[in-house]
Order: sequence, then C-alpha cells, then structure tokens
Amino acid sequence: MPASLFRTCAAPLAAALLLGAASAGARAQSAPPVAEAPLRAHLSFLADDLLEGRGTGQRGGALTVRYLETQAAVLGLRPLADGGYRQKVELVGQKTLPASTLRFEAGGKTLPATFGKDVVYANAAGTTATHVTVPLVFVGYGIDAPGEHWNDFDGADVKGKLLVAMVNDPQPTAAEPDRFGGKSLTWYGRWAYKFEEAVRQGAAGILLIHTTASASYPWSVPVNSFSHEQFHLAGPGNALQGWISEDMARTLFAQAGQDLDTLRARAEVRGFRPVPLDARIDADVQSAVRTIVEYNVAGIVPGSDPKLRDQAVIYSAHWDHLGIDPDNGKPDHIWNGAIDNASGTAALLAMAQAAVRHPAKRTQIFLWPCAEEQGLLGSLAYVRNPVWALARTAADLNLDSMNFVGRTRDMGVAGAERSSLYATSERVARAMGLHLAAPVPDLGGAYFRADHFSFAKAGVPAFNVGSAVFSGDGRFEFEHDQAAGGAKMRAFTKDYHQVSDQYDPAWDLSGMVQQAQFTLNLGYAVANAPSMPAWKAGEAYGKVKR
Repeated sequence: MPASLFRTCAAPLAAALLLGAASAGARAQSAPPVAEAPLRAHLSFLADDLLEGRGTGQRGGALTVRYLETQAAVLGLRPLADGGYRQKVELVGQKTLPASTLRFEAGGKTLPATFGKDVVYANAAGTTATHVTVPLVFVGYGIDAPGEHWNDFDGADVKGKLLVAMVNDPQPTAAEPDRFGGKSLTWYGRWAYKFEEAVRQGAAGILLIHTTASASYPWSVPVNSFSHEQFHLAGPGNALQGWISEDMARTLFAQAGQDLDTLRARAEVRGFRPVPLDARIDADVQSAVRTIVEYNVAGIVPGSDPKLRDQAVIYSAHWDHLGIDPDNGKPDHIWNGAIDNASGTAALLAMAQAAVRHPAKRTQIFLWPCAEEQGLLGSLAYVRNPVWALARTAADLNLDSMNFVGRTRDMGVAGAERSSLYATSERVARAMGLHLAAPVPDLGGAYFRADHFSFAKAGVPAFNVGSAVFSGDGRFEFEHDQAAGGAKMRAFTKDYHQVSDQYDPAWDLSGMVQQAQFTLNLGYAVANAPSMPAWKAGEAYGKVKR
C-alpha cells in the first residue's frame, strides 16, 4: 500500500486539530438527538440515479466523495492533517471481458463453461491477458487454521494448480460441537479468506463451489459481483479466481471419476488430504485493467478532555455500492444501493450533525470507507495507514444496511460479545428502554462481511450495530405489527445487491433514526468512559497488531 496523505501518529494530528477543543467546554456532553429530516434527505439523495449507484472508480463514486466532503465541511467536522477530508486509496481494477473463455477437460471430454450460468471468474494479478491451463485439485474447505488444528493442504503441493473448494467452514460434530465457531461461520469460511489462502499456497487460482446454503446468498449475488469491475489493493493475486455453480461442479466431478457428495463428506473429517482430479482447466481470461485512486472520507469532532482527547471512537459506514453498468442487459442499469449502504452513509451524516455541537471527552471520527463491496478494501487501507493510531482507537461502530421498517423494542449487537462493548451496549439499551436482541448463530458470517472486521483484525474492538437487514431474517421485535415488519425485512433478500434496492419515500425511518441514535449513544458512552473497551480473554482479535 503506498503512503497515505495522512500520518499514523495520533500526537501530531491531535496537536493540530484539538487546540480549539477547550472552547467547547471541559465538561463532556451526553449524546445529542439524531434528527430524521437530515437523515432522510441524505438517504434520498445518495440513492438517487444522479449518483449512479456510487460505483468504485466511476463518476457516481467521485460525486459521492465530493458530496461527503462538502457535507463534512458544512457540518463543521474538523479536517484531517492536510486540511482535507479525503484519504487516498490506490486500487487495481479488472473486469473480465466477453472474449474470455473457460472450459474443463475431464475423463477425455471437453466441458465448456458459460460465464454467468456455470462459472464466474476474474484475474486478480493485474494482467490484461492470462492463459490458465493447469490440473485441478479438490482441497475441501481450503483452510489452513493452526488454531483449529486444521490444514486442508497438509502434505500436498498445490503450487501452480487450480483449487476447487467449498465455501463456509467445517461443520460442528457431536465430538467437536464448537469447532470453527460451532454453527456460526468464521473468517475461514468466507470467500475472501479462501482467495487469499490460494495466493499464500502458490496456486494458480481457485474456484468456490456455490450453494445458497453454504454461501448464505443465491447464485445471482456472485454473478452480479463478477459481472462488474473487480477491485483489489495492489499486490500478489490469483491468475483466476471465482465461483462454480453446484450443477457444473457435480458434472465436472462425475466426468473426472469422482462423486462430489462423497468428497464433501470426506472434507468434513479432520485429517482430510487434497484430492487431485482427473481434470484440467483451460481458460483464456481477457481483462480490462486500470489503476485508480479512490478515497475514504473522514471528519473529526475533537474531544473535550485534555487527557482523553488523544484517544478516539470511530463511526463507520461504507459509501460505495455496485455502480452503473449499461451492458447488464436489463432495463435498469443502476445499482442504487439505497439500503446497502446509502442508509448507513446518510445516518453517519445525521449523527455527525448532532455530534459537532456536543463533543465527548474522547475524539470522535466519522469515517466513510470506499470499496467495501470489493472486499472491505477502504477499511483495510485505513487500518494499514490509519488517521488515528490504532493503539489509541477505542472502538469502531459500523453501520451497514439499516432498518427501514420501523422502531423496535430491541437492538442487534452481534459481535459486541467479543469485548466489553457488549456490557456497554446493555447499559445504553436499558437507558433507551430497549433490550439487546437474543444472540443466534452467525450462519452467514455477517461479522466478517462489513468494514468493522478490518478494525477487529487489526485489534480494535468493533462490530456492526443494529438491525437484521443484513441477514434478512426479520427476527427483531417491532413496536407495531411484528408480522408485517418481519415480512418487509425478509423481503429485502430479493433486493440485496439487485437494481431493485431503491429508495422509497414511504419508508418509515423511525427505526433507522433509533438505530443511529443507539449507535451515537453507544459511541458517547465509550468516548466518556474512564478506560477504553477491552477484548474478552482468549478472543482471537484481542491485541492491536500495529
């Protein structure tokens, strides 16, 4: 990652930005009220066709950044060290072109694979033309996890080969009910981890076998994602990475003399070893490649306490979505991303408007990362080169895909139980007349799918605050008409990462305001506490890594 525009050390930044904090008064304030009117106004604008789906590297993304930095200045947020609100993030963009071809050779037969129907794939190594003709090897879950005493690559050399792997992670058994988080999905089950592991193993690439149950979303989600331009931070990448449909995988394995279900069962047993397939891939990947500069946007509310103001609480919400694609073959070419995530972006603006007038003891940073839809890239770039030293960052409270249905009697805080943020959340909920939503297994790995996870991996206590929109299960307790509220939230699964995720002026945003208020209240509780939050003993992300 190239040098950022901003310095990591908190002390010089604090000295430059916090001199005026005393004028706000030495006494820290409680969280001020979040207003619905500005939240709705920001939401309707950010989700408008004018911003063209806020695509990474697209005109709509540039308009969004300009809007956010302008609003940050209007609201009175302090700029960063260079006097601006942008943090530079360099990305490599690649889009698989229609001229690309992919076929399998198995059992003496050729199996053509159609992009979008049978496979989706991209080159992630920064090359415009890539030819991949290598053997295939089934690597089970494709996991090397020393802490779990699990290595799907043990004793095998997969260098230069095309890996075929399952998504998710090994399921619990009667003998090991808690392995890999029990019923919950862990980081090892996420597609991003598996792509990264293929690079570490020196493989030519990897294809993940898609099932809706294991991925937690339908085939249309990876199809839409890989039909757009793919971005990654500069560095090593796979020559070919993507997904293969279950039907195509089943046909391929059968033609190679293997039974997919039998190999899946073997992969659930500790001690699994990779299985070479009597098959090869022959792919010509033609890509449009470009290097771009994208931006995180951040603004600061300096803390009021002379001793605590060099520590910070971060509120984050990614501004990007999937953008515009005139060649998608649909009447509507714009992925507006109203819920995902114009909602969180707008909520942070409304929260910042309230916070600037009432500083807390610790500094508060409002952060809008870029390129979340590309694999949490903006937040990953931030933690690699943070505006505020991570050791002095108390927490990251993230908002993504917020509640558009109505007020609830409870609040979701999945992931907070990993640290003392859970106890603080309980106190904040109680003061608001709420209770925390009952914990349930994280079957879809939601904790690893939003920007807070970049902070957690870097050692900062963090979680995604709020509603069940992300998983679409509608489990929360709505104040009015539970059945209708739950049905509306579940129905969002049809709109997730589709062009139909559009703003509706009839939405009841009282629940979104409630969620934003809870997040701001929680942030103030953290910002005004005598000490910073602490990870629970034994938690994997319990130490600041840099």
